[in-house]
Amino acid sequence: MDGKHKDLMPTGIAGLDDVLLGGIQRHNNILVEGAPGAGKTTLALDFICAGARDFGEPGIIVSFELDADKLLRDAAGFNWNLEQLIQDGKVRIIQTSPAVLLQEFRSNEGVLYNELKAMGARRLVIDGLTPLKLYAELHHTPFREDMHTLVEGLSRLGVTTLVTAERGENLQLGLEHERFVFDTIITLMRQEQRRRGSRKLRVLKSRGQDFIDGEHTMTIEAGSGIHVYRRAQSRPKLTDLQPTSSERITTGIAALDALMDGGIYRGSVTMVAGISGTGKTVSAVQFLCANARQGRRGLLVTLDEHPDQIMRNAGTLGLDLRQEVDEGRIQIHYESPLELDLDIHFDRIIRLCEAQQIDCIVFDSIAVYEMAAKEEAADFLYALATFFKGRLATVYFNYESPELLGVSQISQELKGSHLVDNIVLLSYVEISTKLRRALTVPKVRGSKNVQETNEYLIGEGGIAILDETMQPHAADLAVPQLPFSAYYGLLSRSPSRKSPAMEGAIAQGEDLPESVDPVQS
Repeated sequence: MDGKHKDLMPTGIAGLDDVLLGGIQRHNNILVEGAPGAGKTTLALDFICAGARDFGEPGIIVSFELDADKLLRDAAGFNWNLEQLIQDGKVRIIQTSPAVLLQEFRSNEGVLYNELKAMGARRLVIDGLTPLKLYAELHHTPFREDMHTLVEGLSRLGVTTLVTAERGENLQLGLEHERFVFDTIITLMRQEQRRRGSRKLRVLKSRGQDFIDGEHTMTIEAGSGIHVYRRAQSRPKLTDLQPTSSERITTGIAALDALMDGGIYRGSVTMVAGISGTGKTVSAVQFLCANARQGRRGLLVTLDEHPDQIMRNAGTLGLDLRQEVDEGRIQIHYESPLELDLDIHFDRIIRLCEAQQIDCIVFDSIAVYEMAAKEEAADFLYALATFFKGRLATVYFNYESPELLGVSQISQELKGSHLVDNIVLLSYVEISTKLRRALTVPKVRGSKNVQETNEYLIGEGGIAILDETMQPHAADLAVPQLPFSAYYGLLSRSPSRKSPAMEGAIAQGEDLPESVDPVQS
């Protein structure tokens, strides 16, 4: 069922209408349930204020517990100006009891009923359902009948009604009768993650419309109120067709372009993997700066280092990242991994990319996503890759490998190699008493890449790949060594693999070169 063709009413709550694919079905009776502190009353108050302020839909709040002064205080903290809305006759707060409310709905008359008609109210909030249930239990009246009375009365009024209800965290949901008689059910949850709380929102059902299922991040933000961030994995494709381009753009390293058959395709995803110190961030800065000079706007998403530190370090290599940032050709977006929420992070990035028309983007480093949300990281990266491919933006994923002398796999958790088009591996090779940096390109989709291990240096201008005929370290070595290309530096020297040449030599009982340590290999 396509929600776009239904009579949908925007809730006005930031992000919630995205989850509801445009808004709520008009005249639906909505149940918002959750544990204490989940944000039920705040969401209900936001629903009323947004309707009166933004959509010309007057509303009434019926409260059994909170008095008007507390609601005004809470609304003032979010800059909703509830007091002014009340003075303008757009909102009314009514305090009453469960007994009076039920009686009014049974008789179709009373203060609430008359006020709704007089205001021309389009929205109604009843905060909350729990006092009604307690009243029924105390007076031994059948709560099921009271629920039907309430829902039938609301339907006759022709308003869209939101009712809040307490739900214990450990209570099995789906068994209470009231959940069956409401048209829409929204569940709010509080979760503990790494000793900090987070809020989630889920639409369990909404009759007459489609919506995005699953748990979405919800925040209560000072100065604005409720904000719902749809789960990153639910982002729709921009088109059913996968846009592609035959245009190649530079990596910022000419010799690397040559190894990758002339550069990388526009709209491709490249993973640069290596241990700390191998130059992943340096290669990223070279990539962004080189393309900025060619008119492509760049974004560096940094999760490891502060922007000032990155710009300082780039300056020591002669890479004027600060100038590119100052002149607006490159943006830097920094978020601390300690408080990272993937849904919020995703939303901020795509909004920035759309606002700035970003062409090239670097994520440094995606290993942080494993730390922030181990179970969601792989799906999150897939969502990122899909989104940027749809925009034909060119992406670098930097990944910090835990292995010093080689890479036996990209990541045990992320399994990220299947979603990227190109892989560049950076590592160290141990030769005698020296550690030297090595680079290889094992994968370039749609290209004839050169699969050789090459030595590189990091100095003025950034990364420079050396020609094998150049031996700048030869005089420094304690013993004669094989040519650099003879060392299977990236894969064979990882903890779980051996060089194919060495395996063959061992199998045939041949002597190994003096410079090769079979244990280390």
